[in-house]
Amino acid sequence: MKTSNNLHITQKLIKACRHIEKAEEIPTLANVAQHVLLSPTHFQKIFTKALGISPRHYADAVRFDRFRQQLKLRNNISRALYDAGFGASSRLYEFADRYLGMTPKVYQAKGSGSTISYTIADSPLGYLLLAATPKGICAVRLGNNKKQLERELKKEFAAAQFISNDKNLNQWIQALIDYLAGHKPWPLLPYDVRATAFQRRVWNWLRTIPPGTTYHYAQAAKAIGQPTAARAVARACATNPVALVIPCHRIVPKSGGVGGYRWNSNRKQKLLQLEALKKGKGKGKGDSDLFV
Repeated sequence: MKTSNNLHITQKLIKACRHIEKAEEIPTLANVAQHVLLSPTHFQKIFTKALGISPRHYADAVRFDRFRQQLKLRNNISRALYDAGFGASSRLYEFADRYLGMTPKVYQAKGSGSTISYTIADSPLGYLLLAATPKGICAVRLGNNKKQLERELKKEFAAAQFISNDKNLNQWIQALIDYLAGHKPWPLLPYDVRATAFQRRVWNWLRTIPPGTTYHYAQAAKAIGQPTAARAVARACATNPVALVIPCHRIVPKSGGVGGYRWNSNRKQKLLQLEALKKGKGKGKGDSDLFV
């Protein structure tokens, strides 16, 4: 009976999401709740519990995705604004910093006018790229090919100005290298990345996990007060743009093993071994005792 009821609720939530996505303008909470035959209060509660964000935040995300697509088609900003369902420009700029990370005009120009410094160094896990804005670290990537890491960074911020081999970043990248070499503790470094409220919540919590300790996705979801949002936690980990600075490698599958990792599962395995050994619990590669 419980399984049947859960399926029924899931179907209602899917229906609600489709309704929000198809609406030309953001529907009211009462409108969406009525569409799925639930009371507004109950609908708000189960939607937020299941997806990890409120119906309004989901609607905002849908609308901004629509807006981004319009900008990529090089429509003018005013036209894209109304095609995406914004009733006034003030509403757009209120949320632009949260979802775009820059003004709509700069986003349309693929970061034109912004400056990103970066440096690349060899590390125990391959090449390590660290990039930063004046506010903090915006990208940390691991790879086997130095030029490829550089190309990917410049593709993401295609119209930004870049400062390569910036010596001002040496202290940060050296701190990460020393950590990977096992010489110094994990450094808590400043980061400057744009995120949804849920991503920010997950990422900030990840930085509180002590090195040598791991969580399952479900445990992580429970720890941030969203026990049914394990999949959303997994997505937040997968989209982490600053490897090591936000230690998403400390989240592992309940079924065992290290799970996926954007920068290669072998690197994740080595990171977990390094941290477990420094904590005094490491027993060698493949040992299940590396995980909790």
